Amino acid sequence: MNNLVLSLAPNFTKLQTLVLRQDKPQLLDNAIEAIANCCHDLQDLDLSKSFKLTDRSLYALARGCPNLTKLNISGCSAFSDTALAYLAGFCINLKYLNLCGCVKAASNKALKAIGYNCSQLLSLNLGWCEHVGDVGVMSLAYGCPDLRALDLCGCVLITDESVIALANNCLHLRSLGLYYCQNITDKAMYSLAHRPVKNHMYEEELGLMNLNISQCTALTPPAVQALCDSFPALHTCPGRHSLIISGCLNLTSVHCACAFQAHRAAGKLPRHAH
Repeated sequence: MNNLVLSLAPNFTKLQTLVLRQDKPQLLDNAIEAIANCCHDLQDLDLSKSFKLTDRSLYALARGCPNLTKLNISGCSAFSDTALAYLAGFCINLKYLNLCGCVKAASNKALKAIGYNCSQLLSLNLGWCEHVGDVGVMSLAYGCPDLRALDLCGCVLITDESVIALANNCLHLRSLGLYYCQNITDKAMYSLAHRPVKNHMYEEELGLMNLNISQCTALTPPAVQALCDSFPALHTCPGRHSLIISGCLNLTSVHCACAFQAHRAAGKLPRHAH
């Protein structure tokens, strides 16, 4: 694949979307440098699982592809936070960024740079980036108020302070992943439940529509039920499951609006005559 990219890049100077996802990593930095040197109009790039790439690739993309709006570098574990912060300073139009598993790149330092430069960001995946802490998430919350989706699954350092900052500043947030964030408590849930939401004329649903709090074992039923009551789009019923509470055995009493409606409907059914 690497040689193919090297040979084709000069012939596709107007390329806007490029998917180079791999099962077996073959791409090297020189291929990404060729793309950056030739494809200056590139907007959507998928380099997921490109384990062999180094910071050279991010530096090249920063200089050669400043119009990127969507970048997937999930699993690219060799990238550093210095290179990611550098990229954020050039690719200021980023709207969708997948950093899942980029343990070295996704640090508070890098998230500060993203929050400072990428104010249009709509979706960010930080799954299993274990060095991410409250400082980084709060920088995102203050700098990227239009965030719609944020995955913090496995970010074990974050606390309620991160969620409170998101609740108060990211009023368009629709999807939040907090799997295994075991420092999260009821305080975070109540901040989400009571947060204001921004309405748009054509949006059918307001507020959170997907929430993963699996393995957040400090949470109690009243707090999570308050969240369900505030946002009817959160479902615990079979087949919908937009509120995921796996591993939280103490939350089995939490039910979405569907369950209460079904209960009321069952109560209104006429009794059979005997």
